[in-house]
Amino acid sequence: MYYKGVYHLFYQYNPYAAVWGNITWAHSISYDLVNWINLDIALSPGDPFDINGCWSGSTTFLSGEKPVILYTGSDTMNRQVQNLAEPKNLSDPLLREWVKSSHNPLMSPVDGIDPKNFRDPTTAWQGPDGLWRVLVGNEMDGHGRALLYRSQDFITWSQSKEPIHSSTRTGMWECPDFYPVSIDGKNGVETSSLDKFTKQVLKASFDNSDHYVLGNYTAVTDNFLVDTDFLDNGSDLRYDYGNFYASKTFFDSGKKRRILWGWILESDNTTDDVKKGWSGLQSIPRTILLSKTGKQLIQWPLEEIEKQRIIKVSFENKELKGGSVLEVSGITASQADVEVSFSLSSLKEAELMDPSWVDPKLLCSQKTASVRSNVGPFGILVLASKDLTEQTAIFFRVFRSKDNYVVLMCSDQSRSSVEEGPQKTIYGAFIDIDPLNEKISLRSLIDHSIVESFGGEGRACITARVYPKLAIDNQAYLYAFNNGTLNVNIPTLNAWSMKNAQIVSSTKRRKPNLN
Repeated sequence: MYYKGVYHLFYQYNPYAAVWGNITWAHSISYDLVNWINLDIALSPGDPFDINGCWSGSTTFLSGEKPVILYTGSDTMNRQVQNLAEPKNLSDPLLREWVKSSHNPLMSPVDGIDPKNFRDPTTAWQGPDGLWRVLVGNEMDGHGRALLYRSQDFITWSQSKEPIHSSTRTGMWECPDFYPVSIDGKNGVETSSLDKFTKQVLKASFDNSDHYVLGNYTAVTDNFLVDTDFLDNGSDLRYDYGNFYASKTFFDSGKKRRILWGWILESDNTTDDVKKGWSGLQSIPRTILLSKTGKQLIQWPLEEIEKQRIIKVSFENKELKGGSVLEVSGITASQADVEVSFSLSSLKEAELMDPSWVDPKLLCSQKTASVRSNVGPFGILVLASKDLTEQTAIFFRVFRSKDNYVVLMCSDQSRSSVEEGPQKTIYGAFIDIDPLNEKISLRSLIDHSIVESFGGEGRACITARVYPKLAIDNQAYLYAFNNGTLNVNIPTLNAWSMKNAQIVSSTKRRKPNLN
């Protein structure tokens, strides 16, 4: 959240070890969303309503710009209940101390609600009747639901007879999010906005991905009518098609934008996590807007990250012949920001799209970066060793169907490390691009073991965790490549070395191991 000129990030944290357990709300602050100060833990388990963990939740601003926290607690019976916490001192812009409400728990799993699947309250919003509303993730009979609760005073909550939305195609909805986005607007929209020129986003985390639907929300009746439901008719809208989960947006009132955070999990094992002393991290914050077509969301790294750029290399109008690799030298390739565009002179020889190719992840797994086609694969090799033994390939292919062209974006981790242990999942997404009339663009943010890639100016995003052993620090290299048979032109490529973010602690966070 953004409060009195300060950004606050609360996140799930184990102060004792780099494994799941002893879940608290850690608290960090920033003035630019890039450089951070770690403060004391905001919420720790210890009361009957959260003795087994202070789990996920959200912040909401009440009238008078008073921030409060709604969070899930695991109680003495391991039931999931919803609790409230408030700042101890509102005059402290850093909000260093938080007090749990004496009214906790505010919402309990009654009337047949599964006490093991009742969690992650959203940011609340206020309707035209003055009542507050909040959603809580749930599963009933194996189906995902977002339960709706209303309150006059933010203390006493009543459950609506019907969930605001549900699906028979999914399981449990974790970390739901519900917010408006502007139609044809360049700014974010406050969560309680009643602006008519908006679409509503409902996000749910399930099957290890963050899926979303767009629709129209009528605040008077709390009716949410979706355009296309989760996984219906081949629809598969996601924030990110890679390693990105349990995300959360907030409205930045200072810069009038909506910002998205996502949790990037480890892809190695617990033993490695314990050895290195940390596990999991937040993505680089992204701005989020509705596309011009109104059919999907667009994401882009927030502008402040560009202040980390230092050394730049660039070139224009470089032709990549079929089967060629071009080194991009002069930057620190292990910590870099790369923007590149590709143009194609002819698509007549593009491979014919098989109607059965409906799963982009599977298609990318079958057609890896080493599998040649006519138009593609072309893209970049990041965190690559000099001899290309290690490489993570982010690339595109273009297929021809009966009446249009299909652009596939892949992130191929199959050769990312000589180590056997880490997962080397290959990710994929179809992008809504017309390659005849527009360039195919890619931006990748590379940070040692994380690669966040944005295809088609943010129309598809893929995040990967990789663990190279050879391509580390100054032994990491960056290449543009074209493994297709047809030549590809690079109108522009810009790449920057990125300086370190400053992350400091105002207190000693990690407690001694209790064992």
